Amino acid sequence: MPTPENAPRLITIGETMMMVTSAGAESLATAEDLRLHPGGAESNVACHVADLGIASAWVSALGGDVLGRRILASVRGRGVDTRWVAFDPAAPTGVYFKDPGHGVLYYRRGSAASRMDPSTVAGVPLEDAEIVHLSGITPALSATCAALVDAVVDRVAASAALLSFDVNYRPSLWHDGDAAPVLRELANRADLVFVGLDEAQSLWGCATPDDVRELLPGPGTLVVKDGDVGATEYTADVSVFEPAIPTDVVEPVGAGDAFAAGYLAARLRGAGPRDRLCAGHQRARLVLLSTSDFVADAADAPSALLTQLTD
Repeated sequence: MPTPENAPRLITIGETMMMVTSAGAESLATAEDLRLHPGGAESNVACHVADLGIASAWVSALGGDVLGRRILASVRGRGVDTRWVAFDPAAPTGVYFKDPGHGVLYYRRGSAASRMDPSTVAGVPLEDAEIVHLSGITPALSATCAALVDAVVDRVAASAALLSFDVNYRPSLWHDGDAAPVLRELANRADLVFVGLDEAQSLWGCATPDDVRELLPGPGTLVVKDGDVGATEYTADVSVFEPAIPTDVVEPVGAGDAFAAGYLAARLRGAGPRDRLCAGHQRARLVLLSTSDFVADAADAPSALLTQLTD
């Protein structure tokens, strides 16, 4: 599909926080060497896609503080179009801590991004993109963010653009039982959906990828990820499975975003199902070898694992 001269092929929308993590595979309880990185599902996807040579944009709101300015500079420095990112002087930039092997700690309540609403995308040419990408994190942030997601879904549905949706279930953001129906409905309204089998088990009691497809018949393409086992793509009545790449995992957080980016970039290049899944696994592996969500250079990866990055 042709696009205007300066229109990104992929547009992502969602919150990015400042992530604090150790430089190596060491718990925050003892680590002395800490790093700051942008951390957000949608900006991660945009960064990876841009790194793979495809024009991408990220839409969001950041606090009018030094963390927000640092995030914007970092994401822009990775080649992402940030012209639709706004600064909110009345709200802070969210922060989270990634503790390798022990999960994450979020400090995002009242963040600038949680104040986003349908007006956030009023001037964004969603209809000119080939793919618009959302995640299930955004509707959980606030009522206004949920309204933003609905507005984006409606606009994309009325256009030639493809709506990509990563379920990205975050239990800490939802009241008990609220997430399952909302995320199921959003997934069935999308054209392309990514979901982890573990998420589908927690949300809807699905035991197999086929169970997930039965529950989500709406999307023309469904990708079910099963950790270190592999991923299955469903299109119409056809399914394709591709095993994961064996990896010595340093930290899994962020790998799902990298998988989605690798897959989407391959799709934008016209790749077939198996090649799309392989591209997702290859990109995810880079993040699994690092404590950051995006391996920009060797400094982000433990020295013992650097050779694996070039295998």
